[in-house]
Amino acid sequence: MTRILLHGRKVVGGVSEGEALVTRDTISGWGGIDPRTGKVVETHHELCGVSFKDKILVFPGAKGSSGWSQYFHLARLAGTAPKAILYNRTTTKVALGAVMMRVPALTDFDRDPLSIIENGDWVRVDADQGIVEVTKKDS
Repeated sequence: MTRILLHGRKVVGGVSEGEALVTRDTISGWGGIDPRTGKVVETHHELCGVSFKDKILVFPGAKGSSGWSQYFHLARLAGTAPKAILYNRTTTKVALGAVMMRVPALTDFDRDPLSIIENGDWVRVDADQGIVEVTKKDS
Protein backbone atom coordinates (compact mmCIF):
# COMPACT_ATOMS: atom_id res chain seq x y z
CA MET A 1 0.00 0.00 0.00
CA THR A 2 1.52 3.28 -1.13
CA ARG A 3 0.83 6.45 0.84
CA ILE A 4 1.72 9.95 -0.29
CA LEU A 5 1.49 13.19 1.68
CA LEU A 6 0.70 16.59 0.16
CA HIS A 7 0.68 19.92 1.94
CA GLY A 8 -1.60 22.79 1.01
CA ARG A 9 -3.18 25.99 2.25
CA LYS A 10 -6.48 25.87 4.09
CA VAL A 11 -9.48 27.57 2.52
CA VAL A 12 -12.11 25.88 4.70
CA GLY A 13 -11.14 23.82 7.73
CA GLY A 14 -12.22 20.37 8.73
CA VAL A 15 -11.33 16.74 8.23
CA SER A 16 -12.86 14.32 5.77
CA GLU A 17 -11.93 11.26 3.78
CA GLY A 18 -13.22 9.32 0.85
CA GLU A 19 -12.65 8.11 -2.67
CA ALA A 20 -11.04 10.58 -5.09
CA LEU A 21 -12.85 11.90 -8.13
CA VAL A 22 -10.31 13.65 -10.34
CA THR A 23 -10.72 15.87 -13.38
CA ARG A 24 -8.29 18.00 -15.31
CA ASP A 25 -11.20 20.11 -16.58
CA THR A 26 -12.31 23.21 -14.71
CA ILE A 27 -15.90 23.05 -13.46
CA SER A 28 -18.69 25.52 -14.10
CA GLY A 29 -21.15 25.98 -11.24
CA TRP A 30 -24.04 27.61 -13.05
CA GLY A 31 -25.17 25.22 -15.76
CA GLY A 32 -22.27 22.84 -15.24
CA ILE A 33 -23.66 20.79 -12.36
CA ASP A 34 -27.02 19.47 -11.23
CA PRO A 35 -27.15 20.26 -7.51
CA ARG A 36 -30.04 17.80 -6.98
CA THR A 37 -27.86 14.84 -7.99
CA GLY A 38 -24.31 16.14 -7.66
CA LYS A 39 -23.70 15.22 -11.28
CA VAL A 40 -21.59 17.20 -13.70
CA VAL A 41 -23.94 18.01 -16.59
CA GLU A 42 -21.69 20.25 -18.64
CA THR A 43 -21.59 18.90 -22.19
CA HIS A 44 -18.12 17.70 -23.25
CA HIS A 45 -16.79 17.72 -19.67
CA GLU A 46 -14.81 14.57 -18.92
CA LEU A 47 -17.03 13.96 -15.85
CA CYS A 48 -20.33 14.59 -17.66
CA GLY A 49 -22.90 12.29 -16.02
CA VAL A 50 -20.66 11.50 -13.01
CA SER A 51 -21.66 12.51 -9.47
CA PHE A 52 -19.22 14.07 -7.01
CA LYS A 53 -21.53 13.19 -4.09
CA ASP A 54 -19.51 11.78 -1.18
CA LYS A 55 -16.23 12.02 -3.15
CA ILE A 56 -13.08 14.02 -2.61
CA LEU A 57 -13.22 16.28 -5.67
CA VAL A 58 -9.79 17.07 -7.15
CA PHE A 59 -9.83 19.62 -9.97
CA PRO A 60 -7.88 22.59 -11.36
CA GLY A 61 -10.44 25.27 -10.41
CA ALA A 62 -13.70 26.97 -11.31
CA LYS A 63 -14.83 28.59 -14.50
CA GLY A 64 -17.83 30.60 -15.54
CA SER A 65 -19.87 33.09 -13.62
CA SER A 66 -20.57 33.58 -9.96
CA GLY A 67 -23.09 30.71 -9.96
CA TRP A 68 -20.54 28.54 -8.18
CA SER A 69 -21.58 29.60 -4.69
CA GLN A 70 -25.30 29.24 -5.38
CA TYR A 71 -25.18 25.87 -7.14
CA PHE A 72 -22.68 24.26 -4.78
CA HIS A 73 -24.63 25.62 -1.79
CA LEU A 74 -27.73 23.96 -3.25
CA ALA A 75 -25.73 20.73 -3.61
CA ARG A 76 -24.87 20.92 0.11
CA LEU A 77 -28.52 21.45 1.02
CA ALA A 78 -29.52 18.51 -1.19
CA GLY A 79 -26.87 16.29 0.39
CA THR A 80 -24.99 15.84 -2.88
CA ALA A 81 -21.89 17.96 -2.25
CA PRO A 82 -18.41 16.42 -2.30
CA LYS A 83 -16.86 15.48 1.06
CA ALA A 84 -13.90 17.80 0.41
CA ILE A 85 -12.36 19.73 -2.47
CA LEU A 86 -8.75 20.07 -3.57
CA TYR A 87 -7.97 22.56 -6.31
CA ASN A 88 -5.03 24.39 -7.87
CA ARG A 89 -6.27 27.83 -8.97
CA THR A 90 -8.03 29.99 -6.44
CA THR A 91 -10.66 32.41 -7.65
CA THR A 92 -13.40 34.14 -5.69
CA LYS A 93 -15.85 31.70 -7.34
CA VAL A 94 -14.29 28.52 -6.01
CA ALA A 95 -13.34 30.01 -2.63
CA LEU A 96 -16.87 31.24 -1.99
CA GLY A 97 -18.25 27.93 -3.25
CA ALA A 98 -16.04 26.08 -0.75
CA VAL A 99 -17.26 28.30 2.09
CA MET A 100 -20.90 27.78 1.07
CA MET A 101 -20.48 23.99 0.88
CA ARG A 102 -18.84 23.91 4.32
CA VAL A 103 -16.51 21.10 3.30
CA PRO A 104 -12.76 20.92 3.90
CA ALA A 105 -10.94 22.71 1.09
CA LEU A 106 -7.24 23.10 0.30
CA THR A 107 -5.24 24.84 -2.43
CA ASP A 108 -1.65 26.03 -3.09
CA PHE A 109 -0.05 22.59 -2.75
CA ASP A 110 3.63 21.72 -2.47
CA ARG A 111 3.04 19.32 -5.41
CA ASP A 112 0.32 19.23 -8.04
CA PRO A 113 -2.45 16.94 -6.74
CA LEU A 114 -3.58 16.33 -10.33
CA SER A 115 -0.26 14.60 -11.03
CA ILE A 116 -0.48 12.42 -7.91
CA ILE A 117 -4.12 11.62 -7.12
CA GLU A 118 -6.08 9.30 -9.41
CA ASN A 119 -9.74 8.30 -9.53
CA GLY A 120 -10.36 5.66 -6.89
CA ASP A 121 -7.47 6.59 -4.60
CA TRP A 122 -8.47 6.92 -0.93
CA VAL A 123 -7.86 10.48 0.25
CA ARG A 124 -7.86 11.86 3.78
CA VAL A 125 -8.03 15.65 3.95
CA ASP A 126 -7.05 17.43 7.16
CA ALA A 127 -7.60 21.01 6.08
CA ASP A 128 -6.95 22.29 9.61
CA GLN A 129 -3.36 21.02 9.36
CA GLY A 130 -3.06 21.54 5.58
CA ILE A 131 -2.32 17.85 4.99
CA VAL A 132 -3.65 15.45 2.35
CA GLU A 133 -2.88 11.76 2.77
CA VAL A 134 -3.31 9.73 -0.41
CA THR A 135 -3.54 5.96 -0.31
CA LYS A 136 -3.09 4.67 -3.83
CA LYS A 137 -5.72 2.25 -5.09
CA ASP A 138 -4.58 -1.29 -5.71
CA SER A 139 -3.07 -1.76 -9.13
